[in-house]
Parts: sequence; structure tokens; C-alpha cells
Amino acid sequence: MRSSQLTTLTSLDTLPLPLTCIFPGSDELMYWGIEESNLERCCLRKLFQKLEDLAEIKKEEEAQRTRETICVLEDHSKMGHFMNKLRDMVENPQSGLPGKVFACLSILFVATTAINLCISTMPDLRAEEDRGECSQKCYNIFIIETVCVAWFSIEFLLRFVQAKSKCQFFKGPLNIIDVLAILPYYVSLIVEDEQKTLDKPGSNSYLEKIGLVLRVLRALRILYVMRLARHSLGLQTLGLTVRRCTREFGLLLLFLCVAVTLFAPLVHLAENEMGRCQEFTSVPASYWWAIISMTTVGYGDMVPRSIPGQVVALSSILSGILIMAFPATSIFHTFSRSYSELKRDQERLHSRLMRLQDANQSGESDTFNDTDSLVSEETYKYFYTGK
Repeated sequence: MRSSQLTTLTSLDTLPLPLTCIFPGSDELMYWGIEESNLERCCLRKLFQKLEDLAEIKKEEEAQRTRETICVLEDHSKMGHFMNKLRDMVENPQSGLPGKVFACLSILFVATTAINLCISTMPDLRAEEDRGECSQKCYNIFIIETVCVAWFSIEFLLRFVQAKSKCQFFKGPLNIIDVLAILPYYVSLIVEDEQKTLDKPGSNSYLEKIGLVLRVLRALRILYVMRLARHSLGLQTLGLTVRRCTREFGLLLLFLCVAVTLFAPLVHLAENEMGRCQEFTSVPASYWWAIISMTTVGYGDMVPRSIPGQVVALSSILSGILIMAFPATSIFHTFSRSYSELKRDQERLHSRLMRLQDANQSGESDTFNDTDSLVSEETYKYFYTGK
């Protein structure tokens, strides 16, 4: 600790903490017996944030060591060697040519499925479906969908086979999305067969329910797009940011609810008192207008006509801008920090895999005892289990 900082502490009773030395600074605080309350408010907030991040990382790494014990040991058996190769191909596109080919094929099938889903909603195909007919175009779409689902099913089985913990595998968000995206196809086949069996007089209501189930199941195919998160660092960062910013999103939702509860009755009262109430028939009906106005979307389906109503509208719009801006800064910084961490962990994981491959080829076993370069919990989730 510098003498200038001690002088500042004794003269102003506050201590600015250097940003470049947060953790050594906290150790020195304990050494000098200085209370954390003597820090500047901004420095104290940054210190607590850094300490929370450090505690979270240590906790996750300790949990990962106890659950998986990622100390990679060289397996001389053929099955172990095969599983390692399969794991690299399925989970790590940077491991080599097989991994890159597998990732490219997965992205290609996801894009094909999205395009096929868009084409299947064309009016002529919908008309054929309503009449119970199936032209050659409809049949081709079904064949393409079947091929894509077959690939996704094989990919899911490969990921399940190579997973070290089968129970942990089904807890992964991306794996749950895979199940929700694949199962509707097989369920729809069963439902369609049952629909053909029950296609007789007196069963129209049941057939309508089955048709509704089919439409819902087909709409779930859009979940295939979420599979791109396995191969996109940006989407992985987005998911990690959402998980880390639950408090900020909760505050944003709270602010919006309070503001909507305030402005919806005001605009309803203003429009009713001026006798120009056309859309604002009730306070609950005004909630929709308040939400759309505060988020600066402005559909224009509900517009205040009176001067007091327009003043309330202006106030709600300005308040919405401020409310959205408060948590946005924190969320942006969390996204930037999460992206840097995942990028750094990805590079560290890639370099570790290269060292392990070199050690495997040279027969050196000392590399496998390197516990300092173990990946963290979040890195393991995103680059191995797809969590």
C-alpha cells in the first residue's frame, strides 16, 4: 500500500482502491487492519463484485473436481481411446477434421430444417393439408424433415453415449431442447396414424383436438434453431449472461410492473374525463398500451386523443427509456465479461487438448497430472456437456 493512500485515509477517512490490484489490495486491508467501510463507495462495490466472482469460480471448480474429477488419465484400452475420439468429434469442433465436419453437418441440417419449416407453411401446402391431400411437394418436404430428424437423433445418441454422467447429461439445457425438438416428430407420426384410424363419423371433436396437437408439435420444430448454440460462442455467451443477470432482469421486470401500474390508470382516467375514450375502456385494457409505450415499441393500435392523455403518454415513454437504460449497462458489461471469459477458457481448453494429444503421442504421462489447467465448471458445461 502506497504512502499516499495511507495519507488519504488519515486525512479524508476514505481509501481509494487501485483497479489494477483488487485482490492484493484486499489482502493489504486485512494486514493494516483497515475496515472495508473506509473504502470509497465505488471502490467498495467493485471489490465486492470481484470477491463474489472469485468465490463463484472457486465454488464451481471445487464442485467440478468432486463431481467429475477432471484429471485426464491416459486410457490404453481400445474402448477408452474410441470414446475419447468420439467425445472430441462430437463436443469439440476444434479437435480436428472429424469435429469440424461433424459441426458443419449439424449446422447444415439445422439450416435445412429451418428452411423446410418455412416452406411447409406456404398457403398451397396448408390448403392441401386441410383437405387431407399430399402432393409431391408435400412428400418431398416430409422426406427432408425425416432425414434431418434422423441426423439429429443419431447426433443425440452419440452425445448420450459419450457423456460421462448420463444423469447430468439430461440436465443440460441444450440437451433438453434437443429432446423437445426431436420428440414432436415421432409423436406426430403416432398421432397421425391414430387420426387415420379414428377418421369416421362421430369423432370430429376428437379429431379436432388431435389436429391441434399436431400443429403445436410442428411449431416446436423451431427449437432446432437453438442447437446452433452448441457451435456459436456468441449464443453461449448470451445464455451465460441471462443466467448471471437474473437479478438485473428481475429488477427490470419490477420497474416495468410498477410503472405500468402507475401509468395505465392515469391514461384511462385522462381519456375518460375528456370524453374521448375509444380504446381505453378499462384499466386492464390500458396495461397493454402502457407496456408497449414504455418499451418504445408503439404499435399505434391504442392512441390517447386528449391533451392530458398525451402528457401521460409522453411521461410513460420517457420513464420507459430511463427504466430500460438502468439495467442495460450492467447487462452489457456482464455480456462483455462473459464473452471474454468464455473466449479465454476456449483458448485454454484448446491448448490443453493440444498438449494432451502431444503427450499421448509421445507417451509422456506427466502432462496428465497438471491440475492447474483444469477447466472451470462453466467451460465444461459449454464446451463438453453443452449446458
